[in-house]
Amino acid sequence: MQIWLCPLLAFLLGSVPFGLIIAKAKGIDIRNHGSGNIGATNVFRIVGKKYGLSCLFLDALKGFIPVVIAVNLVRFSGREPLLHIDFLDPLALVLPVGEQLKVQLVHVFSALVAVLGHNYSPWIGFRGGKGIATSAGVLIALMPAAVVLLVVVFGITLFTTRFVAVASMVAAASLPILTHVGARFHKTAQGVSLWEAGTWNKPLFFFSVLIAILAIWKHRANIRRLKDGTESRFAWGGKTRNTDLDL
Repeated sequence: MQIWLCPLLAFLLGSVPFGLIIAKAKGIDIRNHGSGNIGATNVFRIVGKKYGLSCLFLDALKGFIPVVIAVNLVRFSGREPLLHIDFLDPLALVLPVGEQLKVQLVHVFSALVAVLGHNYSPWIGFRGGKGIATSAGVLIALMPAAVVLLVVVFGITLFTTRFVAVASMVAAASLPILTHVGARFHKTAQGVSLWEAGTWNKPLFFFSVLIAILAIWKHRANIRRLKDGTESRFAWGGKTRNTDLDL
């Protein structure tokens, strides 16, 4: 039951359109304003700073929560979840070490469908956001150290370009690289890297590649605007302005 329940819960939570709900509470249909996106950036621009930050937090949370539940409900013997939830222990499916790949697949698939639920929410005609905040939430649950590095990459790129879309795409493209490097640097109890031992998390690496491609694909409209010089630059005061960009 846990194996199919985790992805189902992840998709349902991921599909909740918080950006649309927050904007509707202020009398605004966010789909008809700005980029038309229901994500935190458009909410930030159209509705206001505090509403955009609230949307960012909730969109990340709806990725984080189902993956934390998945890593607690399905795990393999001898490995405690990084974020342990005690009351889920009686419901946990604990598989032998030899079935490590199956456990990893459940975790990664739950993460993937949470992001897909956000990007293609059935509640709003299978439309949605770009999945950056929700991807951040699932990654905090799966590989928190990499998220710290991605935030640094995002922040530096945003500071230098002032384009949220560019910062998001650079951070997304960096994810598979960080996942690969992490597998080479993390050691087993015998001092051998997970990569050399062959026990590195292969589903997580392929997930990182897929999520990077998906994130960049969802930014294709931004890429067109960047080429046209009509993409809005981010302003720290909460307002944006259009400026030309020479590419």
